[in-house]
This record gives sequence, C-alpha cells and structure tokens, in this order.
Amino acid sequence: MRKGMKKFVSLLLAAMMVVSMVAFSTVVYADANPDFKMGVILVGDETEGYSAAHIDGIKKAAEELGLDASQIIWKYKVPEDSTCYDSAVDLVGQGCSLVISNSYGHQTYMVQAAMEYPDTTFVAMTGDFAAISGCSNFKNAFTKIYESRYVSGVVAGLKLKEIMEDGTLTAETQPDSFDADGNVKIGYVGAFNYAEVVSGYTAFFLGVQSVVPNVVMEVKYTNSWFDIDKEGAAAEALVANGAVIIGQHADSTGAPAATQKLYDAGTICYSIGYNIDMLETAPTAALTSATNEWDVYYKYAIETAMNGGDIEADWAEGYEEGAVAITALGESCAEGTADYVADVEAKLKDGSLKVFDTTTFTVGGEQVTSAECDMSFMDYTSDPPTAIYEGETVEAIKDGYFAESEFRSAPYFALRIDGITEDAEAVE
Repeated sequence: MRKGMKKFVSLLLAAMMVVSMVAFSTVVYADANPDFKMGVILVGDETEGYSAAHIDGIKKAAEELGLDASQIIWKYKVPEDSTCYDSAVDLVGQGCSLVISNSYGHQTYMVQAAMEYPDTTFVAMTGDFAAISGCSNFKNAFTKIYESRYVSGVVAGLKLKEIMEDGTLTAETQPDSFDADGNVKIGYVGAFNYAEVVSGYTAFFLGVQSVVPNVVMEVKYTNSWFDIDKEGAAAEALVANGAVIIGQHADSTGAPAATQKLYDAGTICYSIGYNIDMLETAPTAALTSATNEWDVYYKYAIETAMNGGDIEADWAEGYEEGAVAITALGESCAEGTADYVADVEAKLKDGSLKVFDTTTFTVGGEQVTSAECDMSFMDYTSDPPTAIYEGETVEAIKDGYFAESEFRSAPYFALRIDGITEDAEAVE
C-alpha cells in the first residue's frame, strides 16, 4: 500500500472512531439523564427479603442505565399509612419525576399523591386499580411470580418423588406424613388470604402435583408479611401435622430456619423459600426459592420515565421476559432436577405450559369452565361492600386455562381448588 493511501486510511479510521465515540457518548448521556431523579418508598429495608429484592433490582437497573446513586432517593421502612403519602410528597419536593412504592398497602396513599401532582409518575407495586382509577399518572406493576412458584413446586415434587421411591419416606416410616387416602402431606406458610397468596400457593401446589399426583397441602396464615417468629411457628406446626415440604409466601427467613432446625433433629422436611436464596439460612433443608427479577421491570420503568414516555398502567411479565426465576438449587435437591426444571421453564417461556391449566385441578370435584372476576376496587369495610373504582367483570377462563395477570397485573386467582386446606385461625 502506498504511503499516501496508508495516511488516508489512518485518517478515515480515526474519523470513524471519533464518530463512534460521539455516538456512544450520546447514547449513554441520553440514558443517564443527569436531571432525572426517582424516589423509592419501601415497606422494609435490605434486612427484609422482599424489600431487599426490590433494592437489588433498582440498583442493577440503575447501573445498566448509567444512573448515579445521587439520582435515587430512598425511603425505608415506610408503614402502610399516611406516612406513605407524606413520603411521596417529600420526594416530589426533592425533584423526583418518578416515585415507586413496593407494598400493596401503600397504594391508596400513592394515588392520593398522584392526583395532586400530575406531572410526576407514581407506581404502586402489586396494586390493583391503576387502570380504573382515572388517574393517568398512577401505575401498577407486578410479575407473574406464580410461574416461578410453579417451578419451585416442581423442584419440591422431584424431591418428594425421590425420597418416596428410595424408601426414605413411606407410610410405615413416617405415617403422619400421609393422609387416610395415601396422599403425602406438604405445607405452606402464607401471609394473608389475599388472591396474591392464594394464586401463589395454588401454583406451588400444582407444580408439586405435576410430579407427585397424590399430594395434599395445608396452609397456615400469619396475618403479617414479615414476622420471623410467626412464620417459624407456622412451619413447625405444619411439620408437626406431617408436612414434608414447607413452601412460603411471607418475607422472612423464619420458615426455612425452623425447617432446618427440624431437619437437623432428624425430621424429614425441606423448605422452598421466597424472594431470596435461603441456602445460607437452611443449607441442607432449603431446595430453592421462587423469586422476582425486579431489574427487568425497573429498567423498563426508569428508562421510559427518563425518556418522557408513558409507563404501562398494568405491567406483568414472567419467564418469557426473564422477570421471574428460581434461586440456586440446594445440595439436597433430587438428582436430575436442573435438567427437568430447564424443560419446564422452556415450556413456560414459549407458552406451551399454562400454570392454571383447568384440566389439572378441580373445585368441589368439578373441572372449572367459568370464573368471572370483578376488576372493581371494593371497600369491604362497608356493608354491603361498595366499589370505590368500577371495573369490568371478566371471564378469566380462556382457551382452557385461568388467565392470571392478563387482565391486570395484580393476581386475581382466588379459587380454592381440591387438595388444599386453609386454617381458619392465623398463627399466634
């Protein structure tokens, strides 16, 4: 190559590099708008699994988008009362154009603030009336966590199958773990008897039942999202009643810790957690946890808000978008669990597997062919209950499955299917 041509090529490459660097710099700057601020209202903090998962998700999304830590203002341990409204107003005053809360009980206070500050977008996670509130800057979001609860149930079912087939668990060796019909017993620690919890425990049960058909489940409530002592006591009571697997929809490590203690004492029992990896708490009793990948939503919401877009009123995604998962598999998991789970997850991603396939469960001995769900937001303190926000009544059964989180983000599956019993009295 002649000297003049070499010089020309060198100059051309240098010019291309400058253009590329300018373009890259522009993209990064657009993402990391230095004038953007967001506020986060949390019911807990990093010591509580549910809030810790949100904190991690927001930080991960912020890092990917190039946000500086100073652009996020945190409000920790905000109770589900007017303190939430005060916190939201304070965040607006500090220049936040996006304010997000992570607890259902924050919702009514968030919409109050949204109505007063129309130039700020407010998101109430797990909420259920944004789309019918008439307030265009108020949004709801949740994941299709029931999908990963189903998968965690599959993990539990595989363990049950293994210990039943190898003779570790039999009606002779542990008779209290089987009912009169020969069904093996499992248990579930639930916070409240809300549709969110019912949807989750039903999905978990169906996951177990997909591997071990002859199974029954007892649910105990704590009437608290976070109470280590009550969750531990509920787990202990369930195991005392014969439960071999303890699932949970509560936010502490109480149930896995109690299960590990019983396991160490020689009882056959295993734990399925929620939100975070429970292996540190229950290294040999924990099998896995159902979890949310909150960064998927937060990246979407933050990026949309920074660019002046309109966040969806009801956002709900699952395995297809990578918004839910299970945590690492514990050492006590059955052999072959990873490959089996990968196949189940693939089917959830491509839609060939529906968690609430109506051919897989019954209610009162009958297959469910219709389930009308009223999407109104009700005030149940009045007699009779009155609708604060009127919503449509939708038919949730379509194409042979219950269409959970398709008509709004928050769960509305409240059917009590056969094989599951709930304790009327909460754990004290």
